[in-house]
Amino acid sequence: MSPPLRIVLLSLLFYPLQGLADYSWSDSPGKYLELLSNGRPVARYVYEAIDTSSPARREETYKPFCHLYQFGSKDEFLTKGPGGDFTHHRGIFYGFSKVSYTDRDGKHHTNVDTWHCRKAHQIHRKFSATEAGKDSAHFTSLIDWIGDAGDTFATEARTMRFSTSGSDLVVEFESTLTPSVPSMTLDGDPQHAGFHFRAHNDVHDLTQNATYYIRPGSGIGQPGIAINWSPKTDNEQTRDLPWKGMCFMLGSKTYTVAYLDHPQNPKPSRSSERQYGRFGTYFATAIIPEKPLKVRYRLIVRSGEMTVEEIEKFSGDFTAG
Repeated sequence: MSPPLRIVLLSLLFYPLQGLADYSWSDSPGKYLELLSNGRPVARYVYEAIDTSSPARREETYKPFCHLYQFGSKDEFLTKGPGGDFTHHRGIFYGFSKVSYTDRDGKHHTNVDTWHCRKAHQIHRKFSATEAGKDSAHFTSLIDWIGDAGDTFATEARTMRFSTSGSDLVVEFESTLTPSVPSMTLDGDPQHAGFHFRAHNDVHDLTQNATYYIRPGSGIGQPGIAINWSPKTDNEQTRDLPWKGMCFMLGSKTYTVAYLDHPQNPKPSRSSERQYGRFGTYFATAIIPEKPLKVRYRLIVRSGEMTVEEIEKFSGDFTAG
């Protein structure tokens, strides 16, 4: 016997990703690209080009990033946008605070910062792909990395893929970064470089003492305690981790994000954690136009908690894929 309509509707409300498909894109031209699943928002890729008409507008628009929505919500984000504590932290984002390169005139540029974007910045130029289907969706954003003097020193093809596994949201991030200059080095530190996820600013303001991390080897950590890489803590807890989980509270709900770092990404990768809901890894590497930098990461987002065993399996599946 088919379940009553009321039960079906309730299941969609409380388990909004379970069984849903039929992805579609809705574009607000020049502003953002919205991912919908059966009409319900899942993610928003914010790509508005930098606007230098005022300091406030420049801050809002100096790099593209991706928001995720709270599960079951039509208008509340799970992730943080501009403003709040550390305005440069924005949802799912990628950059480096210490880029150096030699341009075609032989001039050397140092400490070019595409993380805080005080002078340097990133500009989305166009989409080379926006596809959506029954089970998955993806886009590819072509992005220029702009130096302090307004010069393009690299171009990036950033692809993000979205799908569901049970009630979990799966987000794939792939980037190919090609220098426009003869040579280039990416660097920074764990807190200010690499690929990162930042939860909603309310985690910082209201619930950060409840945040806990799940790590390979040591398992579930204590709430409110972060472990970060530094030259003094360069060990198996902070370097070259294949995965990590972060569990946080937003309002009355608990969310967990599993962060999977592909083994083919540059190593060593050094890990960063903050109780207020930002985590990720960074690396340092030199690249040339003939050998672009390619990276792959996967985030798995759940309304609820995850076990060590679950994240280990997620990591194994990612590595094998």
